[in-house]
Amino acid sequence: MTLDISKYPTLALADDPDALRLLPKETLPILCDELRSYLLNSVSQTSGHLASGLGAVELTVALHYVYNTPFDRLIWDVGHQAYPHKILTGRRERLSTIRQKEGLHPFPWREESVYDVLSVGHSSTSISAGLGMAICAEREGKNRKIVSVIGDGAITAGMAFEAMNHAGDVHSDMLVILNDNEMSISENVGALNKHLAQLLSGNFYTSIRESSKKVLAGVPPIKELMRRTEEHLKGMVAPGTLFEELGFNYIGPVDGHDVVELVKTLRNMRDLKGPQFLHVMTKKGKGHAPAEKDPIGYHAVPKFDPSQHKLPKNKASKPTFSHIFGDFLCDMAAMDSKLMAITPAMREGSGMVRFSKEFPKQYFDVAIAEQHAVTLATGMAIAGNHPIVAIYSTFLQRGYDQLIHDVAIMDLPVMFAIDRAGLVGADGQTHQGAFDLSFMRCIPNMVIMAPSDENECRQMLYTGHQHQGPSAVRYPRGSGTGVTVEKTFTALEIGKGRIVRHATHSAQPTKVAILNFGTFLPNALIAADNLDATVADMRFVKPLDESLILELAQTHDVLVTLEENAIAGGAGSGVAEYLMAQKCPKPILMLGLPDKFIAQGTQEELHHELGLDAQGIEARIRDYL
Repeated sequence: MTLDISKYPTLALADDPDALRLLPKETLPILCDELRSYLLNSVSQTSGHLASGLGAVELTVALHYVYNTPFDRLIWDVGHQAYPHKILTGRRERLSTIRQKEGLHPFPWREESVYDVLSVGHSSTSISAGLGMAICAEREGKNRKIVSVIGDGAITAGMAFEAMNHAGDVHSDMLVILNDNEMSISENVGALNKHLAQLLSGNFYTSIRESSKKVLAGVPPIKELMRRTEEHLKGMVAPGTLFEELGFNYIGPVDGHDVVELVKTLRNMRDLKGPQFLHVMTKKGKGHAPAEKDPIGYHAVPKFDPSQHKLPKNKASKPTFSHIFGDFLCDMAAMDSKLMAITPAMREGSGMVRFSKEFPKQYFDVAIAEQHAVTLATGMAIAGNHPIVAIYSTFLQRGYDQLIHDVAIMDLPVMFAIDRAGLVGADGQTHQGAFDLSFMRCIPNMVIMAPSDENECRQMLYTGHQHQGPSAVRYPRGSGTGVTVEKTFTALEIGKGRIVRHATHSAQPTKVAILNFGTFLPNALIAADNLDATVADMRFVKPLDESLILELAQTHDVLVTLEENAIAGGAGSGVAEYLMAQKCPKPILMLGLPDKFIAQGTQEELHHELGLDAQGIEARIRDYL
């Protein structure tokens, strides 16, 4: 999207942070207005993350204005809020390509820009990485500044507090900014906090505090009185006690939409010694009334018309797998009062909105704390309840130790409903669910299911819920195939697959059997029709249907395994391992995700590129033959 200089005259002058820092401070509010308008117009035409960026405009401008980026290091947590950062760091003209194949990465990405210090997609990593850089900056001795920006959601994760606990101990110079968009600041409190922030961040206050500590170092009772007085004064007007106890100097809350005052505060804080914590209050969706009213709905948006006060509705006629899971939860909870559903801050994404309203006492959102989510389920299972952890494939990676130690070793009946398994598309490398089959398959006691359609998904969820040990049902992002979903629950026989197409062996001299794991079944059937191949819907990745595998190996010349997971250690590997153990060597073509991180693009584009659509499957089998 080429910049219209007549519409964005000030933004046109800020091609990069060096140019931004040449602007008079008085022009910054105008720049923020133009930047917010540009962001809204661009994302509305292309889709992407919106509300977080709208709320972080002034903070982004102030940070690049005060700090000498990229020499000073600015670290974004997650990156939903980093679109304004991308616009100001030389990528303005390419913003229209964000989240698209070969386009801008959806999150900060080191390969994309020197201003992107940390490649990031999952939350709560910024303080740990920032502290590592701060320790090294101190050793470097070049007065390099380190700033970590973390959202109020991301700071709920244990990793953030672990990092702050360590930072308070090593006492390196760094600034942590909490971008808090959950509360509003009333005028009176805002004015008081603005004054307080200037006072607490100013040299006068700092020098008095430090001088007092030196003067009174030998007078313990008076020193303690001064310390308590300082804490009491700050505690009356700022919720910073926790951060002070962790060893940070807490300042705030300050108005995150007053860019001039933000600049003043950041300049005051830039040269303070030790770990600093600035609490900034912002409004998610700032500047676009519908987004301010519905920040969750406008977190990630499709293409839309900004003049309309609502987003276009999803026209998909087929239910999504997340919707199938949500319906299962409600139907099952009506029958089972001991069902407990847990999510790490993914209520909307995991399809749990209706369940949370209809069964609030059985619904637990633990915030961005995946490790806690898994072990919370452990406690519930030990207490005799039936916990279900609804979690994205890539988020379960963060609870892997707990999955092994706290669930599988004790063989507890915890079911994992794993959404976003396989390629999710636009969010890129950090969100592709490429590894869950591989990392779960090696864990003893696990039952792992991969449904081929919506009805299979519902029945597998029921099967896992009835199972008296750890289980997982993994399903992709997006809509199903449109099959009829049976309301009646039917438990599947664990470890049993099914033949869905028998080959006639008339057209193809080499007898081929495709062993399908998951929702690529329609692609497999199309390819099989052209190849005259047998197709088995394996259903279970663990335990495998060994008798079916052996039967297919004995009656076919080549086996083809198909999965939307990394080939390394995946379901196909399991088939090969079993046949080798049975001394039944057989040519096996394993189709799945290659040994590389898959960049962003639509699911369809990526499936085609990797040869996992029907045409690609057929072509790869023919090449192998």
